[in-house]
Amino acid sequence: MLPPSPFCLLKPAKIAGLQATVLLLLTLLIKARVQIKAASALGLALLALQTLVFLAVAGPLGLAALGGVAFALNRRQGQAA
Repeated sequence: MLPPSPFCLLKPAKIAGLQATVLLLLTLLIKARVQIKAASALGLALLALQTLVFLAVAGPLGLAALGGVAFALNRRQGQAA
């Protein structure tokens, strides 16, 4: 039986990234559709929403990537010993 790949941990990260991308594009489409000016309150709220979504997704994706790297390094050190 083959051991699980360390990259299988990144599948949930890919799904979360795709969901964030869809949400970001949907927000941009709504923003363009209603032709909001940059100084309007709704435009600033949508811009803040985009920023919060990006920050909310970037954190777990970064943690997943660091976890995958740590797992791979741990396996490599275990095989060398």
